Amino acid sequence: MQITDMLAQSGGLAAVARQLGIAQDQAERGADALLPALLGGMRKQADASPVGLGGLLGQLGGGGLLDQILGRQDADPQPGNDVLGEIFGSRDVSRTVAQDAATRTGLDPALLKKMLPLLAMLVTGWLSRQGAAAPAGAAAQPADAGLGGLLGGLLGAGRAQAGAGGGLGGLGALFDANGDGNALDDILRMAQGRR
Repeated sequence: MQITDMLAQSGGLAAVARQLGIAQDQAERGADALLPALLGGMRKQADASPVGLGGLLGQLGGGGLLDQILGRQDADPQPGNDVLGEIFGSRDVSRTVAQDAATRTGLDPALLKKMLPLLAMLVTGWLSRQGAAAPAGAAAQPADAGLGGLLGGLLGAGRAQAGAGGGLGGLGALFDANGDGNALDDILRMAQGRR
């Protein structure tokens, strides 16, 4: 299952659609195009962070960000912009991610720029909740093992689907570090270079 489906089941994408005044299918298309960059940026920052993914998610606002999106009609996007600043390092990267997603989906770049911080809040909160809900047996593992596995699984599931003709919904295909020519690989390298 893709993270887009999981976020839809949680009610997160419906909340984003409501906040932006768009149909849920538009929110889903936008999420499919934007989430690979968000997840890849989180993975890269977590790998570089001494506190790991769990610590990074906590620093970014944790599960409370999910409540802000789900619980309000007019959630403040500033915490999402803060998340984007941490994972991309530059507003230029966020703009480029939105523009690339607009090119691939046909959605308005301005809409995707507004959607990006809301999705950043949604994903950060959702991943934090998944980590907090880890089974008791996971306590013997390092704190990040469950979250890292979840994030890796989401990216890996996207690779498998993309290999089977999954198209835009394939999360992992966009982070193929072997130089497949995908623009998002270059965007994420640019984000690291600006740190």
